Amino acid sequence: MVTRQQIQSQLDNCLLEAKFPQWESRYKRGKVRDMYLLKDHRVLITTDRQSAFDHVLGTIPLKGQVLNRIAQYWFEQTQDIAPNQIISVPDANVTVARELDILPVEVVVRKYMTGSSDTAIWTHYNSGVRHYCGHTLPDGMVKNQPFDEAIITPTTKDEVHDELISRDEIIAQGLVPEDTWNQVEEIAFALFARGEELAAKQGLILVDTKYEMGLDADGRITLADEIHTPDSSRFWISDTYAERHARGEEPESLDKEFLRLWLRDKGISDDNIPELDDEIRVQVAERYIDLFQRVTGTDFDAELGATPVLQRIEERIAEYLN
Repeated sequence: MVTRQQIQSQLDNCLLEAKFPQWESRYKRGKVRDMYLLKDHRVLITTDRQSAFDHVLGTIPLKGQVLNRIAQYWFEQTQDIAPNQIISVPDANVTVARELDILPVEVVVRKYMTGSSDTAIWTHYNSGVRHYCGHTLPDGMVKNQPFDEAIITPTTKDEVHDELISRDEIIAQGLVPEDTWNQVEEIAFALFARGEELAAKQGLILVDTKYEMGLDADGRITLADEIHTPDSSRFWISDTYAERHARGEEPESLDKEFLRLWLRDKGISDDNIPELDDEIRVQVAERYIDLFQRVTGTDFDAELGATPVLQRIEERIAEYLN
């Protein structure tokens, strides 16, 4: 069990970037993961970078370990639904993954009318939008209300800002062939149902999530990136949801939505990026760890050795890159 004191001890030992000069020619930086591209696989390093509203805000202690390990857990729990990218996990922050031809669309599955970002369904609905990503939404819905059934609201993949798109637009623009997209939707709904089932056993509601998929060398649709982590998903506490919703209060949340709300209170904008103080960094770390433990039903045992995180990772990925 990781204590608050242990989290605080890691405030100055966070992984902002995993760029090593000797392998720089193979390096590529993503939003959260740094990666090294090889012939038929890649080394994915989950950093401790924290972003919100399309800005990198700083680092959260142990976040990379939590995200990498919880994604590994969910890949294992869903491997009967679809194959996934994992070859090996040589470090708490590292996954060695198969090289895939990534589909240019992120698959967002939603079960509730919620969210506060620019692309969130509640943001659009509250401003009067009733046609969203190909779905016609009924009048009279309130924030955090469930839909009758889960819906898919895709977005295009972009380095800066994802754009909403519908199923028909995806097919019409030739982004994904129709037969492939039909399989993608089938897999996404099955993954979400499995996520709901396992989350419910732990007293959680899987509210919404996003999936990234690609094609392997044999053309099979394969799960990539991450699945059901706090960065890609929203979880609520099921025991208090109904009562809080009836009172018009926000549900108890285990994801980073509370950080978005904190940033809004601080007046975040393109000209005003609030600095994360140590207390909010520790609070976010505690929430990530709490989510890991609630979802998996196991304690989170972090790697807290004396070796700096960057050095530890360099030593463990060397065999794949040399």
